[in-house]
Amino acid sequence: MMSSIASQSHVLMLLIFIGTFIGLVKYQKAPEKVFASSCLIMLLFSLTNTEKLFQNAVNPGLVTLILLIICSFALERTTLLAKLSSQLFNGSKIKSSVKTLTLTALSSALLNNTAVVAALLNSIKNNKVINPGKILLPVSYAAILGGTLTLVGTSTNLIVNSLVIEQGLPSLNFFDFTLVGLFVLSTCFVVIALTMMRLPDMAKVEVSTNEYFVEAKVLEDSKLIGRSVEDNGLRNLDSLFLVEVIRRGRLISPVAPDEVLEQGDKLIFTGDVSKVLTLKQFDGLSTFAEIDGLLQNNLTEVMIKPGATVIGKTLKSAGFRARFDAAVVAIRRDGERLSGKLGEVVIKEGDFFVLAVGNDFSSRTNLTKNFYILSGHEADNMLVGKKSWLTFIGFVGAIAISVLTEISLLTCLIFYLAALIFSKSLALNEIKRRFPIEIWIIVLSALTLADGLNNSGLSDIIASNVEALLNGHDVYFAFIAIFIITLITTELVTNNAAAALVFPIAYNIAIGLGVNPMPFIMAVAFGASGSFISPYGYQTNVMVYNAGNYKLTDFVKFGLPVSIVYSASVLFMIPRVFPF
Repeated sequence: MMSSIASQSHVLMLLIFIGTFIGLVKYQKAPEKVFASSCLIMLLFSLTNTEKLFQNAVNPGLVTLILLIICSFALERTTLLAKLSSQLFNGSKIKSSVKTLTLTALSSALLNNTAVVAALLNSIKNNKVINPGKILLPVSYAAILGGTLTLVGTSTNLIVNSLVIEQGLPSLNFFDFTLVGLFVLSTCFVVIALTMMRLPDMAKVEVSTNEYFVEAKVLEDSKLIGRSVEDNGLRNLDSLFLVEVIRRGRLISPVAPDEVLEQGDKLIFTGDVSKVLTLKQFDGLSTFAEIDGLLQNNLTEVMIKPGATVIGKTLKSAGFRARFDAAVVAIRRDGERLSGKLGEVVIKEGDFFVLAVGNDFSSRTNLTKNFYILSGHEADNMLVGKKSWLTFIGFVGAIAISVLTEISLLTCLIFYLAALIFSKSLALNEIKRRFPIEIWIIVLSALTLADGLNNSGLSDIIASNVEALLNGHDVYFAFIAIFIITLITTELVTNNAAAALVFPIAYNIAIGLGVNPMPFIMAVAFGASGSFISPYGYQTNVMVYNAGNYKLTDFVKFGLPVSIVYSASVLFMIPRVFPF
C-alpha cells in the first residue's frame, strides 16, 4: 500500500515537473504564473503544505535577492554611471572599446545589468569615435559576462543561492563565482575583440529618427479634404514621409500622389520626429499628441523598461496623459515595421517613444518604473550630488562589510535599505509600487518544487538512474549534460526560470553520484547566464537589438562563437576551481 502511494507521488511529481517545463516554454511572458500553478497543484495533492510554503517565502537567499532588487531602485536613479559614460569615447577606437566594455562588465558585477546598459545607450549612440553598430551588441555581452563575476552580479546567481540554502548548505560567498567568471570574461573578450568589427555599421541618423511612426488625423472642415496628397504639399515635407493612410478601417499603402484626402483619414508618417511640429502648418491636421493639448517644444525620448506597467496595453488604453502627464508623439520598434493606427499599437518592452510632456511629467514617481529616459526631461526624483554619491558608496560599503566581516549580506542590505529610506533616497511608495512580486513567486515556487522532488523520492530515482546510465563513466559527462541542458533551457525560457527548474535535478544527481555538488551548482548558474545567440534570451539583448537595428542573423553570427568559447571556458574552469 505504502509502495503504491509512493509510486503515485513519483508519477504526479514527474508530471508536475514536465508540465512546468512545457508551461514555461509555451508561456514565456508569464513564468511566475506557470511556477505558481505548479505550486498550487502540489499543495492541492498534499505534496507540500502551507508551513513549508511560509518557510520558503522567507528563505534568506530569497529575501537577500528581493532586498537587492529594491535597493537597486535607488541605484538606478544615480547619475554617476551616466557621467562616467560621457568620458568613454575619446582617443582611438581600440581604447574607447576597451574602456566601454570594461566599465560595462565591472559595473554589471555590482549593479543591475539593464540599468547599466541603459545608462550607456545615449553615449554609445552619439559617440563620434566608433560606429554604434560595432559596440552595442558587445556591450550587452559584456553586461552578461560581468554579471557572472559575483554573487550579486545577476539575479540568476542569487536564485541559485536561495536554492542552495534550501538544501541546508551554507550560503554561497560573494566571490565564489569570480575565478571562473574572470577566466570566462577574458576568453570571451578575446573573441569579441576579434569579431566585433564584423558587425554591421549602423546609420546614426536612422537610430534616432528614421524609424519613428507618427500619426495625424484629418479633422472636420479641414482645408485638406477633397484635395490630393501632392496638392496639399504632403509629399515634400522636411524629413517626414507619408507612408500610409487609414480610411474607415482600410489601409492605403503606398500612398499615391493623387490620393484625395477625406475627413477622418489617419495619415501615418515616418522620419525625423523632431520635425513633427511642421505638421501644425496644415489646417485641420492634428497629431496624436495634439489631441491632448501637449505638443509644443517639449519632446522627450524614452525607452520602455522590461516589467513596465504599460507593456501589453495599447497606446490608447495605457492612458499616458493620466499616468505620466504626457502624450505619445511617435513610436519606434526596431526590427519590426509598425503599421496601422498609432492608438492601437500594443506596447512592448524595448519600444522607443517620443513623448510630448506636461509640466508635471518630471515629478511623476512612476517614470523610473516604466521608462529609461534617453533625452529631454529627466525625472525630478533622479539622485544627484551628495545623495547620488552616498547611495553608491553605501551600496559598495554594504557589500564590502559582508565580504570582510562575519556580518551577512542580508543584514547589511537591511541596514542599507533603512539608510536609503531615512535619507529619502528611496520612498516607501516606490517600494510598494515596484515590489518584485514576479521574482518572489518564481523563487518561492521553485523552492517548493525542489522540496517536492526531494520529499517524493523522485530526485533519488533520477539520481540513481543517472548513476546507472553513467555505469562507471566519468562524472564529468553528467556535469557537461547539466550545463548544456541549462544553457538550452535559458534560450527557450528565461535565465531565472532555467536556473530554478534545473537546479534540483543537478543537485540531486551530484548527491546521488556521491560527489561535491558545487561543480553542478556552478554549471547551473553559469549555464543560465549564457544567453548569447537569441536577442530575446536576456533583457540587455532585447535593449541593444532594438537600439542597434540588428537582425537575428547578427546575433547568431556574432553570438555563436562567443557562446562556444563561453561554454568551453566554463566546462574547463569549474572543475578546476571546484573539484568533484
